[in-house]
Amino acid sequence: MIPFLTLIQREISRFFKVIIQTVLSPILNSFLYLLIFGVSLGSSIQMGSGNNYLAFLIPGLVVMGLINNAFQNSSSSIITSKFSGDIEDIRVAPITHSQIVWAMGIGGVFRGSLVGLITFIVGEIFYYVQNGELLSIAHPFLMLFFTLTGGFIFSFCGIFVAFIAKTFDQLSAFTSFILLPLTYLGGVFISTDNLNPFFKALSHANPLFYLINGFRYSVLGHSDVEILVAIITTLVATVVTFFMARFALLRGSYSRW
Repeated sequence: MIPFLTLIQREISRFFKVIIQTVLSPILNSFLYLLIFGVSLGSSIQMGSGNNYLAFLIPGLVVMGLINNAFQNSSSSIITSKFSGDIEDIRVAPITHSQIVWAMGIGGVFRGSLVGLITFIVGEIFYYVQNGELLSIAHPFLMLFFTLTGGFIFSFCGIFVAFIAKTFDQLSAFTSFILLPLTYLGGVFISTDNLNPFFKALSHANPLFYLINGFRYSVLGHSDVEILVAIITTLVATVVTFFMARFALLRGSYSRW
């Protein structure tokens, strides 16, 4: 277990060395989202669920911070190691492929959860200032479940993409053209009940939609999708992305060339 635990420690300590870039910058982005959308525009938006828009927005921003940072932690670790040439050290280390995937996944979950927690705290402050009370958590254990599964899903995705990608441009292309649209169409800022039927059906085909709404259910007690469907979908996605990451570890490129 020593190589496994050492790799986890490496993945966690790596992003703490550049904490302004890895933690403080995403928090600033969430602060601006809450200020502009939640406070400035949120008062003019009526939600059919009975909650105000700020309460609807906070869980979505937490998930967005969670998945983005989980993905970036594992993907940047691998792609940087490719260019520095030390990725081969992991390949020849006395550690199994599954342990490598889980260790990098845990590192991504740790970073994503840290950013998500701080985002939630900032959101609570905004909610208290606006409403005079804290936003309560309806289902704490479900919140933990969706935090862990969401973090692992996108940590594993980061491993898969980083081993397949040969350049930073290919990695950023995945973030810009796949991850970002999936996030915005997953219901972070809007309820799918307000969408055109075509776009509503398109959103329901988005696996991230079930993660975001499952997490929102854990906080608010309601969402745009049945909670059992959200749980099953995220569990399946966790298993699928794990095997994708493991396949990329076995078959992917260990070189930048």
